[in-house]
Amino acid sequence: MIDQTTLNRIFDTVDIVDVIQDFISLKKRGANYTACCPFHDEKTPSFSVSQSKGIFKCFGCGKAGNAVTFVQLHENISYVEALRYVAKKYGIEINERELTPEEQRQNDDRESILTALAYAQQQFAKNLSETDEGKSIGLSYFKERGFSPATINKFQLGYSMRALSSFSKQALADGYKKEFLLKAGLCYEREQTSELIDFYAGRVIFPIHSVTGRIIAFGGRTLSTEKNTAKYKNSPESDVYVKNKTLYGLFFSKTAIVKKQKCYLVEGYTDVISMYQAGIDNVVASCGTSLTVEQAKLIRRFSPEVVLMYDGDSAGIHASLRGIDILLEEGLTVKIILFPDNEDPDSFARKHSITEIETFINEKEQDFIVFKTNLLLSESKNDPAKKARIIGDVVQSISVIPDNITRMIYLKECAKMFDADENTLVEEIKRARAKKYYGKEYADIKPLITEKKRQAGITHASDDNCDEQEKELTYFLLKHGSHPLFENLHGSIDTVAQYIIGELKKDDISLQNECYKQIFDEYESLVKQNVDFSIKHFINNINRQIAEFAVNIISDEYELSEIWKRFGSNISPEEDELKRTIPRAITVYKIKLLSQTINKFTTELNSSIAESNDEKAILITKKIMELNQIRKILSETLKRVTS
Repeated sequence: MIDQTTLNRIFDTVDIVDVIQDFISLKKRGANYTACCPFHDEKTPSFSVSQSKGIFKCFGCGKAGNAVTFVQLHENISYVEALRYVAKKYGIEINERELTPEEQRQNDDRESILTALAYAQQQFAKNLSETDEGKSIGLSYFKERGFSPATINKFQLGYSMRALSSFSKQALADGYKKEFLLKAGLCYEREQTSELIDFYAGRVIFPIHSVTGRIIAFGGRTLSTEKNTAKYKNSPESDVYVKNKTLYGLFFSKTAIVKKQKCYLVEGYTDVISMYQAGIDNVVASCGTSLTVEQAKLIRRFSPEVVLMYDGDSAGIHASLRGIDILLEEGLTVKIILFPDNEDPDSFARKHSITEIETFINEKEQDFIVFKTNLLLSESKNDPAKKARIIGDVVQSISVIPDNITRMIYLKECAKMFDADENTLVEEIKRARAKKYYGKEYADIKPLITEKKRQAGITHASDDNCDEQEKELTYFLLKHGSHPLFENLHGSIDTVAQYIIGELKKDDISLQNECYKQIFDEYESLVKQNVDFSIKHFINNINRQIAEFAVNIISDEYELSEIWKRFGSNISPEEDELKRTIPRAITVYKIKLLSQTINKFTTELNSSIAESNDEKAILITKKIMELNQIRKILSETLKRVTS
């Protein structure tokens, strides 16, 4: 962990304009700098950088932060890695706390594996370009695939010599330990002799990179025509490589994916390379595995939309179907492109110009519901039973979409395409979601419970979310925390922060939103320690949510909630209004918390009535009445102070 002294040096030294200009071009406009946002497509610049405040803010997509968070977002690396990048830029030595022996051993092992893999890539590349065998076999193969020298160098392609221990012997001679060559999956031991045998002997090599560009694994393709020889051999999983969490080509494509907000997903290494070389640079592959949830989450970090590009044969079609629901469930917009028979992204890219490829993509790209519906309908041959199963299949896909609005839009489209009753599909989706999240038994009995409650005149109380009120209080804390507010019982003046924290502590209230709770807890801790700090402490926070919230406040982008519009349109959040606005904000928050608790008890009451548990129902009713009385008093107080 980087110590606080080093963190302070980094943030005291860093010039945000200097850092950001390493990645994008900024133009001076008044006191600030502007550019087109690197995180979403736009023609009119909405990305602003304040050199004096040390922050950036995009008023289009909402991304905000400091120099370190910019590097973190742009390069999609961890906060600590971004800190190291900035520190290195300014020649600041990183001081980290002393690791435990176990942590140090794990770090050393991991670094040793990565070092061995980097060495292997250099050797494979050297074989390809400097040996007769590598040139005649490996390089010839890559040239036949149409890969240019620049592409070969960019993707760091290579060749492993046919001699079974060629690499292993050289690595040992160069001082690499047998333990880490084995852990890296570069070789294996012969049981009888313990001799090291090269894992990729006689294969062309495709290095697999981490998001930050380090070699973490290899894919090796055989050029042999023997039937018993596996076409591809991939690195076994290790401390640095987990196949189902890795996307081939992401290191090279991530910037284009973020910029274009679209990711093309293909099947193989050569598909990625050929498409990239042709000019489609926002492309990745799933490393030879069926698409996984972890890979879908990884795509979602970079883009909201994914386009599946698969062969037009039966295997390609079914591969696309398997991946659709996984991607939809992660909230991604999913489209599909199928290539003509006997074509795949690799062969198609090699035969066509970038203009032809883009035209093909624009013409053939289908939304998942259109693709799936047309495909399944073509197989049903107007059989009503099969058509019903198809509707169920499409509804199942729609049901996994997490966003309600998106789900309803697709449902309407589905009803239109199948000429089906929309209300019936709504019920099917509810049932499918209940089965998924609560189990089949719950889904089957839930409609019966709902009907019994309806007959008894019981309605389910809605949940109350306190995010808006907690955001309000956090805003006042960060924006005006040190401002004097009220005289306390001891004759001294409480600040805004002391008053808010005291009011919440008095009723033993803890914030529910984790981001706002962290801000409150940290603020309270700093006040107790009598530490001198400013809002920059939170702008430079390792938690991106906290940093963005603080940046929005300092950027004057925060607006008070609708409560003030309803109770007093002339109320201003400026410091001379704090004596009125802050007590109101706390009262509103307490009312909302009471409503939340009452709703929970109402849910319990409904269950008790449904179970005919009269004794429990009476106790809960009394509790609800008590809470309603307290809420009424607070509501009357609120009306008085806002009149």
